[in-house]
Amino acid sequence: MQTILTDFYTLESFEKGDHGSFTANIHLNKDHDIFKGHFPGNPVTPGVCMMQIVKELTEEFTSSKLFLKTASNVKFMAIINPFETPDLKLQLDITENEEDVKVKNITSFGETIALKMSVSYKK
Repeated sequence: MQTILTDFYTLESFEKGDHGSFTANIHLNKDHDIFKGHFPGNPVTPGVCMMQIVKELTEEFTSSKLFLKTASNVKFMAIINPFETPDLKLQLDITENEEDVKVKNITSFGETIALKMSVSYKK
C-alpha cells in the first residue's frame, strides 16, 4: 500500500463486508515525528492525517487513485492520543461509479467515536 504518511500508521487487518463496506484496523506509530510537533508533551493525531488515512484506505480497497472532491459533515469528536489509543477501527462504507467514489466513515477506539465524515473523491 502506497502512503504519503510514511511510517505514520500500519494497516493491521481489514475485512470486506456487504455492499462496499470495509472495516480496517490500524495502529498509529506513537514515535512518528508528527507527534513531536503536534503537540510537544501532549501528542494529538492531526485531523488532516486522519482524513488522509481514510483516503489511502479507500484507494487500497477500490484499487483507484483518488482526489478529494468534497468533504461534508466532518466531525472530530474525540482526541486521538497515539500513546493512549494507538489502535483505531475505521468503518468505511464505499459507493462508486465510473467517475466518483463516495465514502462514509466512522473512526473509533474502543467504544469512543473519534471521527465521522462523508467524503467524495474523483477517480
